[in-house]
Amino acid sequence: MPSRHLRHATLLLLTTIAIVATANVRVPAAQEVPFDDQDRPYCTEDAMIVFDASGSMAGNTVQGLFSDKTRIGEVRAALAQVLPGVTRFRRVGLITYGPGPYQQCNVRLNFPPEPNASQHILGIVNEINPAGKTPLVNAVVVAARIFEHVSAPGTIVLLTDGEETCGGDPCELGKLLKQKSEHLTVHVIGYQLRSFRWTGAQSYLQTKCLAEETGGYYITADNREDLIEAFRKTLGCPMMSALPHSALPHGALR
Repeated sequence: MPSRHLRHATLLLLTTIAIVATANVRVPAAQEVPFDDQDRPYCTEDAMIVFDASGSMAGNTVQGLFSDKTRIGEVRAALAQVLPGVTRFRRVGLITYGPGPYQQCNVRLNFPPEPNASQHILGIVNEINPAGKTPLVNAVVVAARIFEHVSAPGTIVLLTDGEETCGGDPCELGKLLKQKSEHLTVHVIGYQLRSFRWTGAQSYLQTKCLAEETGGYYITADNREDLIEAFRKTLGCPMMSALPHSALPHGALR
């Protein structure tokens, strides 16, 4: 019972530093997701992808120059390369932040971790209309709430191409998670941050601090190949990666 009270207290503390999304966010209880250890024989940690769907993701990959490649298009292509292998061995869920109405601080809990989630994730991100602001702190708080229901370690992979624009403090959130959620790791993938004039050293340091405080990676990515490697590093199962090639099932992520 004391541990349960502590988890609830942690939840209240975390939400005080986040800007509440305009849409209500419902977090399903853990028992709503069926679990079978045989579905993930080589990975014991669930993961949540926190996906940047803010308006800047609709921009070209080359700032100020014509390009038929959008940022969100390159991320979609990278996920399509990585997710089919990863989700065979790891339960993964999805949160999107910034989708929907222009300049709104929306956060959507699409679904909590589930087995074989590749097509579910790709189906959602392929239909996203990026238009809103960047409430990345609130999105990570919602992801952290998923893991409040369980005692096992959890992983959050935050993708962002810019800075927090809805009033949250990423570094402060990282410090709170370090104190109150020792089982939780937040990895941050910073995508083409140098392309934006309004994102300077402070925004970089804030999201890097979030990763470092929780024992996660901070990885910069400038193109599709970088994104593929970043997603593999942050979503791939450490236990599976440690196995020798001969012990991996056919088709497993290498």
